[in-house]
Amino acid sequence: MTLAEPVLRTATRTSPVGLDVANVSISYGRQPAVRDVSFELKPGAVTALIGPNGSGKSTLLRTIARLHTADTGSVTTSDGADVFALSAKEFARKITLLAQSRPVPAGITVREVVDFGRHPHRSRWTGSDARGAAVVAHAMELTRTAELSDRPVAALSGGQLQRVWLASCLAQDTGVLLLDEPTTYLDLRYQVEILDVVRDLASHHGVSVGVVLHDLDQAAAIADHVVLLENGAIRAQGSPLEVLTAEHLSAAYGVRVDVTVSGGTVHTRAVGRHNAVGNHSATVLQAS
Repeated sequence: MTLAEPVLRTATRTSPVGLDVANVSISYGRQPAVRDVSFELKPGAVTALIGPNGSGKSTLLRTIARLHTADTGSVTTSDGADVFALSAKEFARKITLLAQSRPVPAGITVREVVDFGRHPHRSRWTGSDARGAAVVAHAMELTRTAELSDRPVAALSGGQLQRVWLASCLAQDTGVLLLDEPTTYLDLRYQVEILDVVRDLASHHGVSVGVVLHDLDQAAAIADHVVLLENGAIRAQGSPLEVLTAEHLSAAYGVRVDVTVSGGTVHTRAVGRHNAVGNHSATVLQAS
């Protein structure tokens, strides 16, 4: 059984919600980081943010998650709520973020970390959460963390810890899921299976997914919409076929990138001095 299989059998009860990011600009002091960026996260769709280091991907995602302040622009939900004006509990019931790195808590178990994702759904006065135990168990099943349930999180490997944090996000049961490089530290098997879970959450449960990815082929494989950032601005956005072109990628990354399209799927290859010559089974579209 893969990580993704159970997601088809147990539907989330969270109502679908989208996000509209409009004309957002962000800076660090006097240094602009993101300039006038607009895009949508739609229910049932995966939007991948790609671009070279320093292009503003993670800064933009963290701003949507209210971990950084926007200078201008707005982020609103599909039901008209201003994301920046929501109470902490209202926000946490709508949007969750799997951050690139988190401090490792000491003295608590894996189950306790995953269970923390239910905090926004607990009664303020009694702490009750009728669905909590079932949702936590399901999140741990999806991420293969159930077998780690009683282990202290401080004893986990980087890949195990990443899966535990994803389980906590899934337990939060939100309509919007933001992920900042979720495949970091993971073996190939878990990279593929966690991205399958992300894809299934969008396709089968209407979750709006925004994910920062460095791996362009992973973005091509799971995304409905791709936003390519370069120097804090959008160079291109659209479907993977529209955005992941040799022209766009070579210009944004500053290196020749060859793109092959086979069966409607995009594959990319950065070309250095020592691998400029090669045979490809599909047509290669080279940047001029």
